[in-house]
Amino acid sequence: MNQELDFDSSVAVVQPIAQGLGDMINGQDGLYHLILEGMENGEPKRSVELIDCISRCLNPYSEYEAYQALVQSPDVRFVVSNTTEAGIQWAEGETLDMKPQPSFPGKMTALLHHRFTKFDGAADKGLIIICCEQIEDNADRLHELVLQHAANWGLSAEFVAWLENSCAFCATLVDRIVPGFPRDKIGAIQEEIGFEDNLVVVGELYHNWIIKAPAWVEKEFPCDKAGLNVKFVDEAQQQEIREQKVRILNGSHTGTVAAAYLSGFDTVREAMEDDHVGGFVNAMVAEEIVPNIPGDQDYLQKFSQKILERCHNPFIRHEWMSIALNAMSKWETRVLPSLLDAQKNTGALLKRIVFSLAALKAFYRGQRGEETYTCKDNADIIELYAKVWVKHIVATVGRCNRPAS
Repeated sequence: MNQELDFDSSVAVVQPIAQGLGDMINGQDGLYHLILEGMENGEPKRSVELIDCISRCLNPYSEYEAYQALVQSPDVRFVVSNTTEAGIQWAEGETLDMKPQPSFPGKMTALLHHRFTKFDGAADKGLIIICCEQIEDNADRLHELVLQHAANWGLSAEFVAWLENSCAFCATLVDRIVPGFPRDKIGAIQEEIGFEDNLVVVGELYHNWIIKAPAWVEKEFPCDKAGLNVKFVDEAQQQEIREQKVRILNGSHTGTVAAAYLSGFDTVREAMEDDHVGGFVNAMVAEEIVPNIPGDQDYLQKFSQKILERCHNPFIRHEWMSIALNAMSKWETRVLPSLLDAQKNTGALLKRIVFSLAALKAFYRGQRGEETYTCKDNADIIELYAKVWVKHIVATVGRCNRPAS
């Protein structure tokens, strides 16, 4: 947008948790390379771009005063969030005087209240909040939690009115496969770019960003005019597009991650090209996911095939372990709805989706053959499965050691 539209803006990154890449980002002066690879018009295409719009990264847990100064800057207008499915959740016991609040909704409520107070409720100092978390109605849910915190903390009616009239909570749907840091070929990439970039990001060429927002937000944030595949939509359009994308693309990934990884495949492409795992994914999508999405079934089947074709991108090394982050909450939002709809509509128990949940439970044991690995999820999920698997192992050993009668 800076290049195409003279948007003339910079980005300040804020770590959502205490541990993060802030020091590394600042150590590189906010610079990193974005590599996009894929097929375009039947031909392979690759682009390398230096991203230079990040001004700094702040850790609110160790740099709270600097974070507060940013919050109260008159130049701040947009907040773009991506805290994963686990980010927009209610947290008990948070208070306004925490520095900072542990949860993202808590931080957001405090941020907005500090800004409201700093500028005496000025209407032009409200914020446009654009949520990218892969949950249904992401910004609407954040809005609800912010209002809930405001009520719990006894914040003024004037503040709530400012929230409703001067701020915008914009729900979005993001579609781009981003494997992230290319560990397996970073040496060759650094030699190519002539820069010891330890923050290189690799993604696919394809991208789609659907934003549900009022017309005045579109005028202030005209990213659809910058040659990007961005579309501003109303409520009905956004819901329809989201349902299709989350269930088919995200659902197929989350529904396959455990079975594919435990079968010995580290990447999506490797698994998709295997007759057994690839066949499992294709059948799950065609026979269990798509039939339970409302709409033109012929269109949806063709749409799903296009999405699955992206999984064969020869340039993208999309690792299952990156997809497995917070896999339980992802399964609940991306896969479970298809199972519930099938039960409601036909009473059927979808065998592949049920198997995907069983595989996910096995995945949380943290062992593939003789290899051990670390599952990354909320602490309560990790603790639950640790207890379950200890009990299972103890029970199994007990049965094995039982003397013969």
